[in-house]
Amino acid sequence: MSLTRRDFLATSSVAIAGLAVSRLPAWAQPAAPLVTAFTEVRRGVGMFTATGGTIGYLVNADGAVAVDSQYAPNAEICVKGLRERAPKGIDMLINTHHHGDHVGGNQVFRSAVRRIVAHENCLAWHRKTAQQAGTEGQTSFADTTFTDTWKADFGDETIHARHYGPGHTSGDAVITFERANIVHGGDLLFRRVHPFIDRPAGASIANWVRTLEKVASAGSADTIFIFGHGKDGVVQGTREDVTYFRNYLQAALDHAVTGVKAGRSKEEVTALAALPGFEDVAALGARLNMAAVLGVAFDEARGLAP
Repeated sequence: MSLTRRDFLATSSVAIAGLAVSRLPAWAQPAAPLVTAFTEVRRGVGMFTATGGTIGYLVNADGAVAVDSQYAPNAEICVKGLRERAPKGIDMLINTHHHGDHVGGNQVFRSAVRRIVAHENCLAWHRKTAQQAGTEGQTSFADTTFTDTWKADFGDETIHARHYGPGHTSGDAVITFERANIVHGGDLLFRRVHPFIDRPAGASIANWVRTLEKVASAGSADTIFIFGHGKDGVVQGTREDVTYFRNYLQAALDHAVTGVKAGRSKEEVTALAALPGFEDVAALGARLNMAAVLGVAFDEARGLAP
């Protein structure tokens, strides 16, 4: 069964609106009790993990910067921890894309930061989904946007954001901490788990593959990549992990294209249990699985409208 964008956004809307946690799918539900962790990575850059997409952060003499905001309860813990680590406060929040497990805590960060940065399509989709959910009044949106690239110096670090076109959505940004040589890819990067592909929000597997090629080639053997989600909670990886995910997506699209050319039905194409060579890729809860990915790949291969 394929995961629809409505299904996925339902989790975002619930989180933003503060409705019952029981309506969230198992992979997105806060733990009881909520387990959080600040993990230092390199040169002031680190990760905050709880539920939802990985938050990246930078702490240096000028204060702190955060990348993504998870859900509101998690964001409260993250903001408190960053303020303790950065006496000068949190200067800005950067959103990698608009899904609720990455922007659901924006309202919490809003009172703590000077600006919120995002790609222009991320802002447009964030506004649209908040309108659909009726949560505009409880949502904080980006006030600084860019089209292709954005750059800022912060203390002794340079932060660079780049949009490569449609991938996971049509508004994804890849955030690079240049001197630390660390890349936060948001949900353009899933580590050994089946991804969500938001075609109604402009996702493209074909261009996602090209994006990952560019992201991997821009890195080096020493580059550390922060993934939006990962198997067994491991959300830190190497250039080889990025290439592995690129190859997985290409294999999924190739399987679908081959099936379409052979006249196979969607049910036949999505019946594959695992892609050869990628048997270790796991389901992320009950709904982000091989069948869901292949269903989207089938629609893309046939050129069907989202």
